[in-house]
Amino acid sequence: MRFELKLAISAGAALLAAGCAPVDPGMGEALRYDMAAQTVDPDPVYPEDGAKPGDSGEHGAKASERYRKGTVKDVQSATTSSGTGGNSGGGSGPR
Repeated sequence: MRFELKLAISAGAALLAAGCAPVDPGMGEALRYDMAAQTVDPDPVYPEDGAKPGDSGEHGAKASERYRKGTVKDVQSATTSSGTGGNSGGGSGPR
């Protein structure tokens, strides 16, 4: 009986001590990353000729008019300097 009592007390103490163990510092990192990714930029940089908050819609009206007339602006391709080379030939569907 004494051995069982000592075993029960030891097991209870071990369980209590395990509750005070330090928590892994990486726990919740994915949540913090997701929250940061969804945070609005407090100081956004807008393109010089782009629409800005508070505009009267003049840019949108001009774009709609160009679309109706068929004189839309060409898309400007963006380049990067990653230096990886190669081509990602992904995509699907008929060519």
